[in-house]
Amino acid sequence: MKIMKCLSLLTLVLLVVSCNNQSAVSNKPIKTELDSVSYAIGMDVAKNVKMSFDDFDNELFVQGFTNVLDSTNILLDEATAQKVVRAFFQKKQQEEAAKRAEEGEKNKEEGVAFLESNKSKEGVQTTASGLQYIVLKEGTGAKPTKDSKVKVHYHGTLIDGTVFDSSVDRGEPAEFGVTQVIKGWTEGLQLMSEGAKYKFFIPQELAYGANPRPGGPIKPYATLIFDVELLEVK
Repeated sequence: MKIMKCLSLLTLVLLVVSCNNQSAVSNKPIKTELDSVSYAIGMDVAKNVKMSFDDFDNELFVQGFTNVLDSTNILLDEATAQKVVRAFFQKKQQEEAAKRAEEGEKNKEEGVAFLESNKSKEGVQTTASGLQYIVLKEGTGAKPTKDSKVKVHYHGTLIDGTVFDSSVDRGEPAEFGVTQVIKGWTEGLQLMSEGAKYKFFIPQELAYGANPRPGGPIKPYATLIFDVELLEVK
């Protein structure tokens, strides 16, 4: 079992740390390839422990390790130990899922409230899908279709003003097909003419909904705001 193998490796590391802590932490230099591998594994295990546990009893961990090595005073049989570990991580996953769901509902409610307030502001237009936009500058060139490729500059923020992506900041326009982006962009781009600059207010159902990129700044059900300049239709 992968989890048990990881924990066994962690036990070994903690045992070494525990022994070292009886005197002083080792500052042994890296001299050989095996030294490098050993140190790298220690780093990797420590990183995973920090991600997996908010709190941890090192002494009991080392005690379990030494008890099994000595075959004495073992407090849990193997089947029970595996069951305990599985239950712990399942509970943690459920708690994290519940937390994400709670945050998602909060983001959804905040987005709905923002768009409801925003729609009555000067210059804001709303489409049948719920996309809101302001014409900052009208263009005079061609309009893109679903089959078009476009070259744009954009600046994306959350409703609290947090910047999550910006070709403007990078100083390099982006190129992509009109249907290769979120629904709000696909619809909004087809409203624009070449040379135009619009501000899009995109509800979560026309953005990433419940599935933004994991670990990124966009959270589930987030409403997004983009300043978009249509530079060229290809």
